[in-house]
Amino acid sequence: MKVLVTAASRHGATQEIAEAIGRTLDGEGVTASVAAIEDVGDPSEYDAVVLGSAVYMGRWLDSATKFVESRGSALSSRPTWLFSSGPIGDPPRPNESQAVDVDDVVSKTQAKGHKLFAGKLDKGKLGFGERAVMLAFRAAEGDYRDWHEVEAWARAIAGELRR
Repeated sequence: MKVLVTAASRHGATQEIAEAIGRTLDGEGVTASVAAIEDVGDPSEYDAVVLGSAVYMGRWLDSATKFVESRGSALSSRPTWLFSSGPIGDPPRPNESQAVDVDDVVSKTQAKGHKLFAGKLDKGKLGFGERAVMLAFRAAEGDYRDWHEVEAWARAIAGELRR
């Protein structure tokens, strides 16, 4: 069983989630290959896929949606799980019901599931426009990712793949 774990990440925080998922899968005896979405060729070379994206303004990054558009048939023909990273703060903002719309992505990939993880905000890595949006929303800087939640989700995927 060989699993592709890939993500679209603007500032690296979502890629770090993908790497944690890959390490957990490997630790569970499932071979994982982790790559940035821009570096992935044909997902048909893998038995399963875990695909994620950072979320901005309720949407996946363009590179992730283009990946789904161009490789949707390969993704829908193998077990595929999706994850999003975005809400920040305590309590997380935006809330889960408003954070991301992935209905189209789920439909095109026939994903077995979608998981929303909290994100990380490092204002020092943001461009001018991003800083303006964060200021308007009064977003609090910090790392809100729950690594135990990420690992538990990856372990559950490994369990499904072993069945």
